Amino acid sequence: MTDKYIELALKTIKTFVKDDKIINVNTLELPKELTEKRAGTFVSVHLKNGELRGCIGTFLPARRNIAEEIIYNAVAAASEDPRFSPIRPEELDNLEISVDILSMPEAVDSVKKLNYKKYGVIVRSGRKSGLLLPDLEGVNTVEEQISIAARKAGIDLEREKIELFRFSVERHE
Repeated sequence: MTDKYIELALKTIKTFVKDDKIINVNTLELPKELTEKRAGTFVSVHLKNGELRGCIGTFLPARRNIAEEIIYNAVAAASEDPRFSPIRPEELDNLEISVDILSMPEAVDSVKKLNYKKYGVIVRSGRKSGLLLPDLEGVNTVEEQISIAARKAGIDLEREKIELFRFSVERHE
């Protein structure tokens, strides 16, 4: 059985790249967990060789439901990730998608309450914040996870006071 989260993200990307259209969630038959719940989501797009091709998400719900969140973030991952050019039609058969459904972030008062395999991290300093998902290839310590999230936000860990938040994910691959 195909994962409905992955199916929705892939259908969204293919429709957007081929037809320049965003699918309408109301025209789809989806399970209630996608249409009746709200959560932040991340859509990650890799080529089958493992190379990252796009990753965009929301750590708090910004849409009416998880399905809309996935659709919005799938389009953004395929076309708006500033690190990559938009996905081209000839790449569509070579994509692997993962969808992460995020729990609500919770403040932590100690690095000891983090675990880079189990929790994602948000590093905040004033108006700047950076996020890193849990259990990513190449990230092997909590300190490395914090450092990458801070760097993404332009936060200088040596000079700026930070707040830390953790969240868990339900990963669909």
